[in-house]
Amino acid sequence: LTGVVHSQRLTILPASSIQRKPVGHSLLLTCRPEVPDTNLISDLRWNDNRNMTILPKPMNYYYPLYDSKGRKLPTKAGQSSPMIYTESIAGGTALALIFNSLQESMAGTYFCAASYSVTEKLNAAVVVETYVAITWKDAPTDQRPLMGSDYIVRCEVTANPPATVDWLRNGDQIKSSGRYVIENRGLLIKNITEADDGVYTCRAAVMSTGELKNREIRVEVQIMPEVQRLPRVMDAVEGQSFSVMCNATGKPVPEFQWIKKGTQQNAADLDRFSVNSITGQLDISTVEQQDHDNYACIARNPAGHSESVMKLNVLIRPKIIEFINITVSENEEAVFACKAFGRPAPEITFRRYGTVEEYTIGLQVSDDRIILEQSTDEEKGETVGTLRISKLATTDDGLYECIARNRGDIAFKVGHITVEYRPIFDHMKALPPVYTWEERTANLSCFAQAIPNATIEWRFNDRRVQDLYDQNLRIENEGLRSDLLVTPRDRRYYSAYKCVAHNRLGSAEHLMELREARIPESVPQSKPRVVSATSITFDIMAPPVEPGLPLTAFSVQWKEQFQSDWNFAFNRTWSPDSPYIVEGLRPQTAYSFRFAARNVVGLSQWGAYVDQSTPRRSEPETPRILHTPIQDEEEDSDPIVTSPYADHFDMRWSIPVDNGEPIDMYHIKYCPGTKVNGYWTEMEEHCIEQEISRMTNFEMRSLQADTYYRIELMAHNAIGYSKPAHVLMKTARGESDHSLGTTYDVYSAGFDGFSTANSGPFSARAGSPQAVTLLLLTVYFVCRFVFV
Repeated sequence: LTGVVHSQRLTILPASSIQRKPVGHSLLLTCRPEVPDTNLISDLRWNDNRNMTILPKPMNYYYPLYDSKGRKLPTKAGQSSPMIYTESIAGGTALALIFNSLQESMAGTYFCAASYSVTEKLNAAVVVETYVAITWKDAPTDQRPLMGSDYIVRCEVTANPPATVDWLRNGDQIKSSGRYVIENRGLLIKNITEADDGVYTCRAAVMSTGELKNREIRVEVQIMPEVQRLPRVMDAVEGQSFSVMCNATGKPVPEFQWIKKGTQQNAADLDRFSVNSITGQLDISTVEQQDHDNYACIARNPAGHSESVMKLNVLIRPKIIEFINITVSENEEAVFACKAFGRPAPEITFRRYGTVEEYTIGLQVSDDRIILEQSTDEEKGETVGTLRISKLATTDDGLYECIARNRGDIAFKVGHITVEYRPIFDHMKALPPVYTWEERTANLSCFAQAIPNATIEWRFNDRRVQDLYDQNLRIENEGLRSDLLVTPRDRRYYSAYKCVAHNRLGSAEHLMELREARIPESVPQSKPRVVSATSITFDIMAPPVEPGLPLTAFSVQWKEQFQSDWNFAFNRTWSPDSPYIVEGLRPQTAYSFRFAARNVVGLSQWGAYVDQSTPRRSEPETPRILHTPIQDEEEDSDPIVTSPYADHFDMRWSIPVDNGEPIDMYHIKYCPGTKVNGYWTEMEEHCIEQEISRMTNFEMRSLQADTYYRIELMAHNAIGYSKPAHVLMKTARGESDHSLGTTYDVYSAGFDGFSTANSGPFSARAGSPQAVTLLLLTVYFVCRFVFV
């Protein structure tokens, strides 16, 4: 076309003539011909900064990095590319220069050249400039300095052009002054403390490139462990468990380890040992002697370690290995030895078995015959304790306890001292004579106390019984005990017999008397003590008796006075320790009584004649209350008994004499009250009365706590009521919410208490019936005084 001018050139994209990229980054430069006809372009190439042609990627590992639209494709595993190469794109009409990873040496001018229509040369150039981006060379994000040291929070930066570095903490800039010094390697903190914990920001900037990077660094100040000092020596008992706690400070929290120093073994690896690495506790399930050693507790954390050493002293519990019974003659010296083993060597003492007080080392203050000695061999762990008793007496015979103790435990063993002595008859001296009658065979039994055992022989009229050959004298058992059987065919056998005992230490003799037994003498006197319509209770005076021949019973005969013949009398027999009561009598009747005593021989003659008439039928006798009273200061007051309960009381009594008519019921009445100026005042409106059929107990319920009650009890028969039995009963302290307490609370609103009611056995408690009564009486007397 006329007037149209065609230009031919090469264009490099990106369009900037200078391309600045950081080292290590990739770069794509595209050279594109701008000509009327791209088919006329030939020899399109790129030259490097040394004007050397850059070759395309070899075909054997060629793999396109970019698609037709210039988007980067993923690299296949195991494939690699040259650092710099060319690649045809856009259907061969453009040539790309590809830098896989820029290096500082690649900086310079790169040229794109081509031929157009063979003869026309086309050129274009681009300058590639490289720089080193900000790189954290030595800047760990987690740093743990040791407390008290001068520490550099490390943050070394590489960049080209060089970067400037400053520091921030909690958003505030840190300036070099005082404890903080900014150095090339990082931030120096002098004498670092726990207060310096926190997050620090290392900020790097390159002004020429505008690059800015922050590096957050967490600083946690560490404290080296410090183990609390363990006891220098600790005792553990063989066969028992043992535990010890090791404590330490440090940051972070240290872990614990125990080392057995003698063998340098980790205690956690030993049998029977366990170690808690978190708490520092060392446990031994069962201590053995081989555990005796030094042990080190070591606490570790990243800041360091610390240790403390303690000695484990294994105590062996005492064992008594020798304690032999001994036999020593009277008046000689007894040497009683006890040997014990243990670690440390035990101490040994003695005591009489069954007592608490132990003998002390040396001469005994309470008995200068006794000396306690002790010898110890610490190397063997043995101790011998010796108890010496001079001038041995029979009272020293018995069991003794050897006691061995050390810090580990205490051991006991019982031994016996046998004291040999000549025969004695002390236990037989108080025995009464032996009685028999009517040629009955009597048994004279002789037993001698002696060690060694004695042999016994009998003598009659100073002659050995064995030599008399008397068939009326027979010996059974001639050893420790011997029995002489005597059949008194005539009176000469009622005599004294001698028992003689022998052992190797001596002899002793004892006289035993055989007497003829007779019936008791007559009863000298008997008196009626309690007389009712149907029964009489007697007091009987016993006749004199011989030692060893006691009375076995009392007998009574009675008849009505108009009967003259005792053969038709009634009979009754009592044991000597029973009440002498004759029952089943008729009212308003005159009786005659006679009495006799009995022993093993027979019944005495009748004596102690008594004439007594029974009264008419009447009301029962007064019941007897079966409760033990407490002592009262006032002699004429009713007895006071206590209830163990706050709200009830079980009243019990005995059956009284019915006086001719059977008792059919009991009447009980109980009223709360108190004493004022020595007079008992009852709250009649709160009294309770009840009839009880034949029972001899009654449970009073719904009582007020800490309150006095006056109880009245009467027995009843067809004729009437008995005289009443009286008793004061006090309930125990406790909770109660009955109406009496509520009433008192209302009245006591204007009164704070009465001094007269707060002392003595009848003290009034707030809410109790006594207090209510006192309050009402006080109001009454005040009003009466005013009106008078």
